Amino acid sequence: MDFRQLKTFSCVAELGSLSKASDTLRIAQPALSRQIKLLEHELRAELFTRNGRGMVLTEAGRLLLARTAGIVRQIDQIRDDIQSQAGAPSGRVVLGLVPTVSCVLSARLARRTVERYPGISLCIVESYSGHLIEWLHRGEMDLAVIYGPSADLHLSMQNLGRDAVVAVGPRGSGLSRKKQVEMDWLLRQKLVLPSHSHGLRALIEHAAAKKKLKLDIQVEADSFRVLTSLVEEGLGFALLPPSSVRDEVAGGKLETAAIAKLGPMRELIIASPIDHPGSAAIAAVTALLRSETEACRDEGLWDIKLA
Repeated sequence: MDFRQLKTFSCVAELGSLSKASDTLRIAQPALSRQIKLLEHELRAELFTRNGRGMVLTEAGRLLLARTAGIVRQIDQIRDDIQSQAGAPSGRVVLGLVPTVSCVLSARLARRTVERYPGISLCIVESYSGHLIEWLHRGEMDLAVIYGPSADLHLSMQNLGRDAVVAVGPRGSGLSRKKQVEMDWLLRQKLVLPSHSHGLRALIEHAAAKKKLKLDIQVEADSFRVLTSLVEEGLGFALLPPSSVRDEVAGGKLETAAIAKLGPMRELIIASPIDHPGSAAIAAVTALLRSETEACRDEGLWDIKLA
């Protein structure tokens, strides 16, 4: 195996298509196909199943991607860092954001990155903390903003701040009139929540267990947009950061109320792989993350308590 073959394999695996990989790498399709076949011949295993929809990884292909994605990313970053020594930071940065942070930060951060660092290619991936942590461990992502606690994650951590959670209900639920509700009252209502694999659910389950309450969960949804849609339809209440539903509240689609005694607070963390040396481009994006978070707080767009 050589780096060129692994780079080609990684790109085809990510895009699921030889033609798309050809456009991205600027290499003719026959040459890419030949590199894949040479790699398969050396490993004595098929790495892709070829069908009308493109290239789908086999079990062997998934294993190779899991073991080599981080290596390919690190070699790319070595090149980017050497080139960055002569000027502004450059290279590709894959950033993960949890949905409630992405809806506030992603567009602003992307705009600032393009304006200030045109040599950086920023890829923003939105998902829940559990998925982002897995991709960080596999070396497929450079950094991510996730919810804590940070213990036992085996990642490099920087504390970003603490994010409050409020009660979210449909129009006419009376939350805006109440302005504040007790946690005991909220936990006794019909709820729509993420599944057990996500940190917000664990936070709410823990609060209910302390009060010896059984939750009445109507629907589970692992999509933030689906979750807010379910609340709009009146299927139940949710617990979310107020910044994540600001537009829906302003448009009269949702109502919110603070939770007495501040309610749950979630620790926000900037995480990166421990064995993944940070490039100049990653450092630049991390600094922009912090400055944009502070700007959102100062502009009243995000009720976050900065670290």
